[in-house]
Amino acid sequence: MSIYQKMIDEAMGAQRADVSVLKAKRGTDFKVKDGQAYVDAVNKMTAGEGQSKAVIDLHKYSVNAHFDTLTALTNFVKPEDDPYVEHYQTPVVLEILCEEDEGFKKSVDKFIEQIGKSEALIGLESARRYAGFYGPTCVVDFALIPGSTSNVVNQILTKTDIPQDHKKAILAAKSWGMNTSYGVGDVFAHDVEDGKTLSDAVSNEIKELKYIYESPVSAQADLMDSVNMDSFDVRKYMRDYRKEMEPYVKAAIDDGVHYANIVTVPAYCVGDIAHHIAQSTYNMCKDDMVMGIIEAVTDVIENSLRQNVDKFNSVNQVLSLATGSSAAAAEYILELDGFNGPSVVEFLTRRFHNFVQLYPTRGAAAELHNCDFMDMVYRGWNIMDRARKVKNGTSSPMRPNISGLPIDLIPVQTHDVIQNPQRYVYPACAITVRFAAMMSLADYPCLLTSEPVTATLMTNVVALDKNTAAAPVRACKNCASASCVDFRHEYCQYREAV
Repeated sequence: MSIYQKMIDEAMGAQRADVSVLKAKRGTDFKVKDGQAYVDAVNKMTAGEGQSKAVIDLHKYSVNAHFDTLTALTNFVKPEDDPYVEHYQTPVVLEILCEEDEGFKKSVDKFIEQIGKSEALIGLESARRYAGFYGPTCVVDFALIPGSTSNVVNQILTKTDIPQDHKKAILAAKSWGMNTSYGVGDVFAHDVEDGKTLSDAVSNEIKELKYIYESPVSAQADLMDSVNMDSFDVRKYMRDYRKEMEPYVKAAIDDGVHYANIVTVPAYCVGDIAHHIAQSTYNMCKDDMVMGIIEAVTDVIENSLRQNVDKFNSVNQVLSLATGSSAAAAEYILELDGFNGPSVVEFLTRRFHNFVQLYPTRGAAAELHNCDFMDMVYRGWNIMDRARKVKNGTSSPMRPNISGLPIDLIPVQTHDVIQNPQRYVYPACAITVRFAAMMSLADYPCLLTSEPVTATLMTNVVALDKNTAAAPVRACKNCASASCVDFRHEYCQYREAV
């Protein structure tokens, strides 16, 4: 079996596990053990030729540790608490690394010291985020976009005198790794709105940023107390998760896996249990059109990957086609109702600026998934726009592609629900129902982008190159709002990434 076939099988196994559970359980009451199907899929992951078993184990056994620990603590996670289930792993791993490597611990301490010296920077970035200066942004970003925590962390790290590899690990821990649920500027915003002075607000913001690196596990637990997270005992979760994961973290250290990969791989793979497979998703997928879109886009991803398995020249092409095919499918669905990526980007970006005025203490992550959605459909629009131009006025079908690799849109064209919107609204005026479903998914595009697919593929990529820090993405990700509406390119840090 080729590495490409292996990657596709494992990635689609994860996605199919989620979708099959959602199809069967939507509209019912969620139970944590519903995630067993995803665990079963992950347990089929293996280390292929040239791959680090230690990296694969970080992914596989983190999912198992998460599932075992969670099922021992509760049988239900309420919707308000499910976004946080991906945020308990990196704090634990970061503390293990600090205990195992005194040199790394000293570097983290120097970074914390530098946070304390960065009052002007943190004040500026917190104020800009509070005011919506950058437009919609991902506070927890997989790249280094303006307004993101990783962007601010990178700016501080550039002035911190520590080894480069340690800088990369600390940066990764607040990108694909999620060192606590905290997003930069949140304390500042609440303090200002509560009547504190700007000086005091900045001081408290600095204290919080230092705290999440001084004591990651304690900081995460305190953050959960502050939002009344009561679905389970988070302190016991992190203690028990550590017991299960510590041997695999140590094995990865011994195997020479870059610390930046050790802090990320165990975190981005667990969210399917009690977050993607969760009550909130069961509720959202009660809508037949939402469920149909998830099904069709899943089929587009799988068909496109499998039809090109003999054409791939690199593992990065697999990842690019997986995300590009879903982007094209999402854009194509928008176009069925007369919308497109740029119109949605303008719509959601302008809405964001109103939202800032209405909700000055909005959650730090409020528009995060809107950004993911906009980036996806804007990329999809570029793909589909090229295909439409090539098709021109001919009768031949559109042939969208990624670097010459064709995308199969037939699952959208033949999906019974998507192609019959008149069944779900006033039949004579059924021209917006697909768009309405897409707007639900704009708040929750995780199974379109798709997170289980990208997480599984990324682990495979990292396993082939364990010594290179994979996160965050050190490239321009062509942010939709920055490309279409807002001027913010000059504030990105991708060229300056440590």
